[in-house]
Amino acid sequence: MSLNQHESDTPRRAPASRRRVMALSTLAVVALALSACSSSSAGSTSSASAGVAESTVSFFSWDTQATMQPVIDGFEKANPGIKVDFSYSPPVTQYVSTLQTRLRSGTAADVFIITAENKQDLMGQKLVKDLSKQPFMSNIAKAAKDTYTKDGATYGAAIASWGGGILYNKDLLAKAGITTEPKTWSEFLADGATLKAAGITPFLEPGDGITVTLAALLGIKNQQLGGSMDADIWAKKQTFASTWTDPLTTWSQLFSTGMETRAAAGLTGDQVMAEFEKGNVAMIGTGSWALGTIKTAAPKLNVSFAAVPGTDGTLYWVGAVSPGYAINAKAQHPVAAEKFVEYLASKEGVALYQKQTQSITTTADFTPTLDPALTEMATAVRAGQFYLPQVSWPTHSEVLGPEAAAQMQQLIAGTSTPAKFAAALDAKLASLGS
Repeated sequence: MSLNQHESDTPRRAPASRRRVMALSTLAVVALALSACSSSSAGSTSSASAGVAESTVSFFSWDTQATMQPVIDGFEKANPGIKVDFSYSPPVTQYVSTLQTRLRSGTAADVFIITAENKQDLMGQKLVKDLSKQPFMSNIAKAAKDTYTKDGATYGAAIASWGGGILYNKDLLAKAGITTEPKTWSEFLADGATLKAAGITPFLEPGDGITVTLAALLGIKNQQLGGSMDADIWAKKQTFASTWTDPLTTWSQLFSTGMETRAAAGLTGDQVMAEFEKGNVAMIGTGSWALGTIKTAAPKLNVSFAAVPGTDGTLYWVGAVSPGYAINAKAQHPVAAEKFVEYLASKEGVALYQKQTQSITTTADFTPTLDPALTEMATAVRAGQFYLPQVSWPTHSEVLGPEAAAQMQQLIAGTSTPAKFAAALDAKLASLGS
């Protein structure tokens, strides 16, 4: 989710020569003949068993090309003759929407990201291939496999888990006379007022998905309810109104106090990250993935990560198993797609990705060396002490996620209220059936 450079959504494909087209056509005929004689199971990839040469694999990512290019270069070096055709869309809502459009039109990439927001749709409709029998899945952590498993089939290869909190520019805080990170929500707001008085933009978060601060406040509420908040909502023992209204009221103080501009409703993660890298904002809500990008783009920034402080002094991290890599069930280049995902999950591929993103990787054969700024977060993430609504929702996250994002933008803009936000989610869930 490194978001400081937009890339074109249009795949860049070099035109094949007539000779290459003829060669591939010949191989395809051979593959079909061999496939007809194959005794492999119906679930296997016929072109893989036939050994068809494929020169391209298309990849749709929500990590920017700047983030993924070292990994792509490593794959292309390890697999001479196969080129990665990269396209990008920023998370979360825009990525999910773009992927859905491409899947409906039959133009989706061979490999793409499966997320908490779209996994139910992708797995339920079998739009992605079952990876459970692929040898490379033995390197994937159990929690990661469990996240993307349905009815015994595993559809995503997730190589990391992530944490989210508040990223601080320590030099800007010091300039305003702030020497310690806030331990309560009221201290957080007070620091915002101090920064603003010093002429420093206090805080920003993107408005294109449920924010880190809101998710953390909801996580604290879930913890107070014994960890059963979402299960109870779906079981009709609780409602969004009875559980979300108080956290939403607290969170909306960011805007009513002027700590964060209401213009944040229209900000993307790319824009927020760019402002932080330029030293224009003291604090942002973001995830662990952002640190690698910042270290590359602005290596002189003096930063620290801290949990979101609650009203009662509870410090809480957002987090989840990271998005996984999935193979399109209708991949045009299935052999190359398998090779690419195998590389992404390999020790070399994970090491390259971790270097770029500072991710808390969880694969069996690679132990990441993490930036000291992630030490406290990593401990909590590995202990499972985090929360993310979209992951915790039992069903309908692919619909409720965009609905929550839309309601959140209205609340940021000042055209809605916490009560209306929560009521809208109750109405949406009722319309879907739980």
